[in-house]
Amino acid sequence: MFNKKGFLVSALLLALSLFLIACGGGTADNDGGEEAEGEGDGQQFIQILTGGTEGTYYPLGGTFAQVINDNVDSVEANATSTGASVENMNSISSGDGEIAFTQTDIASYAAEGEVMFDEANEDFSAIGTLYPETIQIVTTKDSGIESVEDLEGKTVSVGAPGSGTNANADNILEVHGLDINEDITARDLDFGDSTTGIQDGTIDAAFITSGTPTGAVESLAASIDVNIVPIEPEKAQELMDQYSYYSEDEVPEGTYGLESAVPTVAVQAMLVAHNDLSEDLVYEMTKAIFDNTDQISHAKGEEISADTALEGVGIDIHPGAQKYFDEAGVSAE
Repeated sequence: MFNKKGFLVSALLLALSLFLIACGGGTADNDGGEEAEGEGDGQQFIQILTGGTEGTYYPLGGTFAQVINDNVDSVEANATSTGASVENMNSISSGDGEIAFTQTDIASYAAEGEVMFDEANEDFSAIGTLYPETIQIVTTKDSGIESVEDLEGKTVSVGAPGSGTNANADNILEVHGLDINEDITARDLDFGDSTTGIQDGTIDAAFITSGTPTGAVESLAASIDVNIVPIEPEKAQELMDQYSYYSEDEVPEGTYGLESAVPTVAVQAMLVAHNDLSEDLVYEMTKAIFDNTDQISHAKGEEISADTALEGVGIDIHPGAQKYFDEAGVSAE
Protein backbone atom coordinates (compact mmCIF):
# COMPACT_ATOMS: atom_id res chain seq x y z
CA MET A 1 0.00 0.00 0.00
CA PHE A 2 2.84 2.39 0.89
CA ASN A 3 4.52 1.69 -2.45
CA LYS A 4 1.34 2.30 -4.34
CA LYS A 5 0.76 5.62 -2.59
CA GLY A 6 4.37 6.60 -3.21
CA PHE A 7 4.00 5.82 -6.86
CA LEU A 8 0.79 7.88 -7.11
CA VAL A 9 2.44 10.86 -5.38
CA SER A 10 5.45 10.69 -7.71
CA ALA A 11 3.20 10.49 -10.75
CA LEU A 12 1.18 13.49 -9.62
CA LEU A 13 4.33 15.54 -8.98
CA LEU A 14 5.69 14.66 -12.43
CA ALA A 15 2.41 15.63 -14.06
CA LEU A 16 2.37 18.92 -12.18
CA SER A 17 5.95 19.70 -13.28
CA LEU A 18 5.13 19.02 -16.91
CA PHE A 19 2.05 21.22 -16.63
CA LEU A 20 4.05 24.13 -15.19
CA ILE A 21 6.67 23.85 -17.93
CA ALA A 22 3.97 23.84 -20.62
CA CYS A 23 2.46 26.97 -19.05
CA GLY A 24 5.75 28.85 -19.22
CA GLY A 25 7.21 28.07 -15.82
CA GLY A 26 10.59 27.60 -17.53
CA THR A 27 13.62 25.47 -16.78
CA ALA A 28 17.02 26.22 -15.31
CA ASP A 29 18.57 26.05 -18.78
CA ASN A 30 16.06 28.51 -20.19
CA ASP A 31 16.53 30.97 -17.32
CA GLY A 32 20.31 30.88 -17.79
CA GLY A 33 19.94 31.56 -21.52
CA GLU A 34 17.81 34.64 -20.92
CA GLU A 35 20.37 36.05 -18.48
CA ALA A 36 23.23 35.41 -20.91
CA GLU A 37 21.42 37.40 -23.59
CA GLY A 38 20.66 40.28 -21.25
CA GLU A 39 16.92 39.73 -21.63
CA GLY A 40 14.19 38.73 -19.22
CA ASP A 41 15.49 40.89 -16.35
CA GLY A 42 16.35 43.86 -18.62
CA GLN A 43 20.11 43.46 -18.11
CA GLN A 44 22.20 45.02 -20.86
CA PHE A 45 25.78 43.99 -21.48
CA ILE A 46 28.31 46.65 -22.49
CA GLN A 47 31.72 45.72 -23.88
CA ILE A 48 34.33 48.47 -23.41
CA LEU A 49 37.15 48.17 -25.96
CA THR A 50 40.42 49.44 -24.46
CA GLY A 51 44.06 48.74 -25.37
CA GLY A 52 47.01 46.57 -24.39
CA THR A 53 47.26 45.31 -20.82
CA GLU A 54 50.47 47.31 -20.26
CA GLY A 55 49.00 50.60 -21.41
CA THR A 56 46.59 53.13 -19.88
CA TYR A 57 43.36 52.30 -21.70
CA TYR A 58 42.93 48.81 -20.29
CA PRO A 59 43.18 49.51 -16.54
CA LEU A 60 41.26 52.75 -16.96
CA GLY A 61 38.56 50.89 -18.88
CA GLY A 62 38.32 48.43 -16.01
CA THR A 63 37.64 51.17 -13.50
CA PHE A 64 35.12 52.79 -15.89
CA ALA A 65 33.30 49.47 -16.08
CA GLN A 66 33.13 49.32 -12.29
CA VAL A 67 31.85 52.90 -12.04
CA ILE A 68 29.14 52.17 -14.62
CA ASN A 69 28.12 48.94 -12.88
CA ASP A 70 27.91 50.73 -9.53
CA ASN A 71 25.86 53.66 -10.81
CA VAL A 72 23.70 52.46 -13.72
CA ASP A 73 20.88 49.99 -13.09
CA SER A 74 20.48 46.90 -15.28
CA VAL A 75 23.88 47.29 -16.98
CA GLU A 76 26.86 44.96 -16.82
CA ALA A 77 29.96 46.56 -18.33
CA ASN A 78 33.25 44.77 -18.94
CA ALA A 79 36.61 46.00 -20.24
CA THR A 80 38.34 44.04 -23.02
CA SER A 81 42.01 44.28 -23.98
CA THR A 82 42.52 45.22 -27.65
CA GLY A 83 45.06 46.69 -30.05
CA ALA A 84 43.81 50.19 -29.09
CA SER A 85 42.62 53.12 -31.21
CA VAL A 86 42.62 51.93 -34.84
CA GLU A 87 41.50 48.39 -34.00
CA ASN A 88 38.79 49.76 -31.72
CA MET A 89 37.31 51.90 -34.49
CA ASN A 90 37.17 48.90 -36.81
CA SER A 91 35.64 46.76 -34.06
CA ILE A 92 32.95 49.33 -33.28
CA SER A 93 32.07 49.37 -36.98
CA SER A 94 31.74 45.58 -37.06
CA GLY A 95 29.60 45.51 -33.91
CA ASP A 96 32.20 43.86 -31.67
CA GLY A 97 31.85 46.41 -28.88
CA GLU A 98 29.57 49.12 -27.55
CA ILE A 99 32.06 51.65 -26.10
CA ALA A 100 35.66 52.21 -27.16
CA PHE A 101 38.74 54.18 -26.18
CA THR A 102 40.49 55.96 -29.02
CA GLN A 103 42.47 59.08 -29.85
CA THR A 104 40.56 62.08 -31.14
CA ASP A 105 42.55 62.15 -34.37
CA ILE A 106 41.94 58.46 -35.05
CA ALA A 107 38.21 58.95 -34.43
CA SER A 108 38.19 61.79 -36.96
CA TYR A 109 40.06 59.70 -39.54
CA ALA A 110 37.59 56.85 -39.03
CA ALA A 111 34.57 59.14 -39.34
CA GLU A 112 35.90 60.66 -42.57
CA GLY A 113 37.45 57.50 -44.09
CA GLU A 114 40.92 59.02 -44.23
CA VAL A 115 44.56 58.01 -43.63
CA MET A 116 44.37 54.41 -42.32
CA PHE A 117 40.62 53.98 -43.00
CA ASP A 118 39.39 53.15 -46.50
CA GLU A 119 35.80 54.32 -45.99
CA ALA A 120 33.83 56.56 -43.66
CA ASN A 121 32.44 55.00 -40.50
CA GLU A 122 29.07 56.37 -39.43
CA ASP A 123 28.46 53.82 -36.67
CA PHE A 124 29.82 55.76 -33.68
CA SER A 125 29.81 59.14 -31.99
CA ALA A 126 31.60 60.72 -29.06
CA ILE A 127 30.93 60.40 -25.36
CA GLY A 128 33.72 62.83 -24.48
CA THR A 129 37.44 63.41 -24.22
CA LEU A 130 39.40 62.25 -21.18
CA TYR A 131 43.03 63.39 -20.94
CA PRO A 132 45.89 64.49 -23.23
CA GLU A 133 47.86 61.99 -25.30
CA THR A 134 51.00 64.11 -25.47
CA ILE A 135 53.13 64.08 -28.62
CA GLN A 136 56.72 63.73 -27.45
CA ILE A 137 59.65 63.99 -29.83
CA VAL A 138 62.32 62.15 -27.86
CA THR A 139 66.06 62.35 -28.37
CA THR A 140 69.18 62.70 -26.24
CA LYS A 141 70.87 65.82 -24.94
CA ASP A 142 74.00 64.91 -26.89
CA SER A 143 72.17 64.48 -30.22
CA GLY A 144 72.32 68.16 -31.16
CA ILE A 145 68.62 68.04 -32.09
CA GLU A 146 66.99 71.14 -30.59
CA SER A 147 64.12 71.79 -33.03
CA VAL A 148 61.83 69.86 -35.36
CA GLU A 149 63.75 71.30 -38.31
CA ASP A 150 66.91 69.64 -36.91
CA LEU A 151 65.33 66.24 -37.68
CA GLU A 152 66.10 66.74 -41.37
CA GLY A 153 68.52 64.06 -42.55
CA LYS A 154 68.18 62.10 -39.31
CA THR A 155 66.91 58.58 -38.64
CA VAL A 156 63.61 58.97 -36.80
CA SER A 157 61.07 56.50 -35.47
CA VAL A 158 57.58 57.58 -36.56
CA GLY A 159 55.50 54.70 -35.19
CA ALA A 160 53.97 51.77 -37.00
CA PRO A 161 52.43 52.35 -40.46
CA GLY A 162 48.78 53.33 -40.03
CA SER A 163 49.23 54.15 -36.35
CA GLY A 164 48.14 57.33 -34.62
CA THR A 165 51.77 58.18 -33.89
CA ASN A 166 52.61 57.89 -37.58
CA ALA A 167 49.82 60.29 -38.54
CA ASN A 168 50.93 62.74 -35.82
CA ALA A 169 54.52 62.64 -37.06
CA ASP A 170 53.40 63.30 -40.63
CA ASN A 171 51.28 66.31 -39.57
CA ILE A 172 54.00 67.84 -37.40
CA LEU A 173 56.77 67.40 -39.95
CA GLU A 174 54.52 68.91 -42.62
CA VAL A 175 53.87 72.17 -40.71
CA HIS A 176 57.64 72.45 -40.23
CA GLY A 177 58.26 72.11 -43.96
CA LEU A 178 59.53 68.51 -43.84
CA ASP A 179 58.33 65.44 -45.71
CA ILE A 180 58.13 62.17 -43.77
CA ASN A 181 59.18 60.17 -46.84
CA GLU A 182 61.91 62.43 -48.21
CA ASP A 183 63.50 64.57 -45.50
CA ILE A 184 64.10 61.96 -42.80
CA THR A 185 64.95 58.28 -42.70
CA ALA A 186 61.74 56.99 -41.17
CA ARG A 187 61.71 53.89 -38.99
CA ASP A 188 58.46 52.18 -38.03
CA LEU A 189 59.06 51.24 -34.39
CA ASP A 190 56.92 50.85 -31.29
CA PHE A 191 57.70 52.81 -28.13
CA GLY A 192 59.98 50.20 -26.58
CA ASP A 193 61.99 49.64 -29.75
CA SER A 194 62.17 53.40 -30.29
CA THR A 195 63.78 54.12 -26.93
CA THR A 196 66.09 51.11 -27.32
CA GLY A 197 67.15 52.47 -30.72
CA ILE A 198 67.88 55.89 -29.22
CA GLN A 199 69.95 54.30 -26.48
CA ASP A 200 72.03 52.13 -28.80
CA GLY A 201 72.42 54.88 -31.40
CA THR A 202 70.59 53.19 -34.30
CA ILE A 203 68.06 56.02 -34.45
CA ASP A 204 68.39 59.70 -33.59
CA ALA A 205 64.90 60.52 -32.33
CA ALA A 206 61.41 59.13 -31.97
CA PHE A 207 57.85 60.39 -32.06
CA ILE A 208 55.85 58.99 -29.14
CA THR A 209 52.17 59.79 -28.61
CA SER A 210 51.22 58.85 -25.07
CA GLY A 211 50.17 60.23 -21.72
CA THR A 212 53.12 61.54 -19.73
CA PRO A 213 55.18 60.27 -18.14
CA THR A 214 55.55 57.39 -20.60
CA GLY A 215 57.14 54.28 -19.13
CA ALA A 216 59.43 53.59 -22.10
CA VAL A 217 60.82 57.13 -21.99
CA GLU A 218 61.23 56.99 -18.20
CA SER A 219 63.32 53.85 -18.63
CA LEU A 220 65.47 55.61 -21.23
CA ALA A 221 65.89 58.65 -18.97
CA ALA A 222 67.11 56.40 -16.17
CA SER A 223 70.20 55.53 -18.20
CA ILE A 224 70.81 58.53 -20.47
CA ASP A 225 70.10 62.27 -20.50
CA VAL A 226 66.90 62.82 -22.49
CA ASN A 227 65.82 65.84 -24.52
CA ILE A 228 62.24 66.50 -25.66
CA VAL A 229 62.14 68.55 -28.85
CA PRO A 230 59.73 71.50 -28.51
CA ILE A 231 56.86 72.34 -30.82
CA GLU A 232 56.81 76.10 -30.56
CA PRO A 233 53.48 77.91 -29.98
CA GLU A 234 53.24 79.43 -33.46
CA LYS A 235 53.66 76.01 -35.09
CA ALA A 236 51.25 74.49 -32.59
CA GLN A 237 48.67 77.09 -33.62
CA GLU A 238 49.26 76.35 -37.28
CA LEU A 239 48.71 72.68 -36.57
CA MET A 240 45.50 73.36 -34.62
CA ASP A 241 44.21 75.59 -37.41
CA GLN A 242 44.58 72.72 -39.87
CA TYR A 243 43.44 69.86 -37.61
CA SER A 244 40.76 70.54 -35.00
CA TYR A 245 41.70 67.57 -32.80
CA TYR A 246 45.09 68.97 -31.71
CA SER A 247 45.50 71.11 -28.59
CA GLU A 248 48.43 72.82 -26.91
CA ASP A 249 50.22 70.85 -24.22
CA GLU A 250 53.57 70.58 -22.48
CA VAL A 251 55.88 67.99 -20.98
CA PRO A 252 56.17 69.27 -17.39
CA GLU A 253 59.40 70.31 -15.74
CA GLY A 254 60.98 67.39 -13.91
CA THR A 255 59.51 64.77 -16.22
CA TYR A 256 62.38 62.59 -17.49
CA GLY A 257 64.70 64.90 -15.55
CA LEU A 258 63.83 67.94 -17.69
CA GLU A 259 65.05 71.23 -16.25
CA SER A 260 62.07 73.16 -17.63
CA ALA A 261 58.69 72.47 -19.23
CA VAL A 262 58.73 71.76 -22.98
CA PRO A 263 55.89 73.07 -25.19
CA THR A 264 54.25 70.58 -27.51
CA VAL A 265 50.81 69.50 -28.70
CA ALA A 266 48.47 66.68 -27.84
CA VAL A 267 45.54 64.79 -29.15
CA GLN A 268 43.03 63.61 -26.57
CA ALA A 269 42.15 60.16 -25.36
CA MET A 270 38.39 59.86 -25.76
CA LEU A 271 35.44 57.53 -25.41
CA VAL A 272 33.08 56.77 -28.28
CA ALA A 273 29.80 54.87 -28.27
CA HIS A 274 28.07 52.82 -30.94
CA ASN A 275 25.12 54.74 -32.36
CA ASP A 276 22.82 51.77 -31.74
CA LEU A 277 22.99 52.49 -28.00
CA SER A 278 19.93 54.40 -26.82
CA GLU A 279 20.04 58.04 -25.81
CA ASP A 280 18.92 57.16 -22.29
CA LEU A 281 21.59 54.51 -21.79
CA VAL A 282 24.45 56.68 -23.05
CA TYR A 283 23.15 59.54 -20.91
CA GLU A 284 23.23 57.34 -17.80
CA MET A 285 26.72 56.00 -18.55
CA THR A 286 28.11 59.46 -19.34
CA LYS A 287 26.62 60.81 -16.13
CA ALA A 288 28.02 57.87 -14.16
CA ILE A 289 31.58 58.50 -15.38
CA PHE A 290 31.74 62.28 -15.19
CA ASP A 291 29.72 62.67 -11.98
CA ASN A 292 31.85 60.09 -10.19
CA THR A 293 35.42 60.84 -11.20
CA ASP A 294 36.36 60.41 -7.54
CA GLN A 295 35.51 56.73 -7.97
CA ILE A 296 37.99 56.28 -10.85
CA SER A 297 40.76 54.25 -9.24
CA HIS A 298 43.45 55.21 -11.76
CA ALA A 299 45.92 58.10 -11.74
CA LYS A 300 44.41 59.50 -14.96
CA GLY A 301 41.13 59.97 -13.08
CA GLU A 302 42.54 63.24 -11.75
CA GLU A 303 42.63 64.63 -15.30
CA ILE A 304 39.10 63.56 -16.29
CA SER A 305 36.44 66.24 -15.96
CA ALA A 306 33.10 67.11 -17.53
CA ASP A 307 34.37 70.68 -17.87
CA THR A 308 36.99 69.66 -20.44
CA ALA A 309 35.23 66.67 -22.02
CA LEU A 310 34.18 68.53 -25.18
CA GLU A 311 37.63 69.97 -25.92
CA GLY A 312 39.13 68.69 -29.17
CA VAL A 313 36.39 66.12 -29.81
CA GLY A 314 36.35 66.66 -33.59
CA ILE A 315 33.34 64.37 -34.29
CA ASP A 316 29.61 64.36 -33.52
CA ILE A 317 28.54 63.92 -29.90
CA HIS A 318 26.16 61.05 -29.10
CA PRO A 319 22.70 62.50 -28.25
CA GLY A 320 22.80 60.84 -24.83
CA ALA A 321 26.16 62.40 -23.99
CA GLN A 322 24.99 65.75 -25.35
CA LYS A 323 21.97 65.62 -23.05
CA TYR A 324 24.28 65.17 -20.06
CA PHE A 325 26.61 68.02 -21.05
CA ASP A 326 23.66 70.34 -21.72
CA GLU A 327 22.37 69.64 -18.20
CA ALA A 328 25.86 70.20 -16.78
CA GLY A 329 26.20 73.51 -18.61
CA VAL A 330 29.23 72.34 -20.60
CA SER A 331 29.71 73.44 -24.20
CA ALA A 332 32.45 73.20 -26.80
CA GLU A 333 34.34 76.48 -27.14
